[in-house]
Amino acid sequence: MPAVSVITPAYNVEPYIGQAIESVLGQTFTDFEQIVVDDGSTDGTLRIVEAAARNDRRIRVLRQNNQGIAGARNRAIQAASGRMIAILDGDDVWAADYLATQMAILDCRPEIDVVTGNAWFLGGREDGHPARPTPDPRPAPTLATILDDETAVFIMSVFRRRVWDAIDGFDETLRTNEDYDFWLRAAVAGFRFVRNDTPLGYYRRRGDSLSANHVRMLRGILQVLVKCRPSLGDLPAERAVVDRKILQFDTERLAAEARQALASHDFQAARVHLEALLERRAELPVRVASLMARRAPSLLALACNAPVPLRRLVASAFRRKVPTGASTSA
Repeated sequence: MPAVSVITPAYNVEPYIGQAIESVLGQTFTDFEQIVVDDGSTDGTLRIVEAAARNDRRIRVLRQNNQGIAGARNRAIQAASGRMIAILDGDDVWAADYLATQMAILDCRPEIDVVTGNAWFLGGREDGHPARPTPDPRPAPTLATILDDETAVFIMSVFRRRVWDAIDGFDETLRTNEDYDFWLRAAVAGFRFVRNDTPLGYYRRRGDSLSANHVRMLRGILQVLVKCRPSLGDLPAERAVVDRKILQFDTERLAAEARQALASHDFQAARVHLEALLERRAELPVRVASLMARRAPSLLALACNAPVPLRRLVASAFRRKVPTGASTSA
């Protein structure tokens, strides 16, 4: 029985999955198995994974029709035999000492259930920058801090198998933010977290990734927070945080949907979103944009590409506006 099971969901990651597997096989900590779930890929992902499995018995391959990343993770963990679970998505990469470092923390701290890590961005505008602060001044994640800061726990985490067993796995009804939901439910259940802020991997940013769709991500995080709220019945401080965060993200959603509607010249939808946004933020740029959406929507669309002063005025109506006291985390 291996000490740790590495869980790798893989969907159409042919250009990247080989590098992800190589980073696992190159670990200085060698007491592991890697379970790769091909989640209905239509490219060459499965061929690459099966070739790797033929060359190393520690790699196991499962295949299923596309069920989303939560379903793929659950399928892998159901088949896992390790006492620890380590998540590595099919387009990310670990440094050689990732497992050794995280496992050492868990081994010497039996009271800790989850050790969450850090990584360097790979690709995109932030390529080469750390995904989370390093050093990180934030306290260790708790229920309150995870609620207030959706970036408190990073997806490159290692946790004891009992966490997954106790909270019934990842929620397969969620198509985004399923990891945030998982960490919140773990915290509600009383499991304890610690953070290792040293970047020990590479977190890939791709234009086709879920995180690239801002509106979808905002809707997803709102779904998670609304779902979490009933579990906080006897925790008034945490409920207050959730209410504030729901207001924050719903306001941001309205602005993002207005931008999206303008970009697609759906002026009726843009007007509806801007009028709703105006009820939350009655400042001048939002008033101007809302008025233009009613009286001259095509002009508003043009203003988004107008000379700098007007473009900045219009853009400020759609900027992220964090309510007083809310988290300003990215």
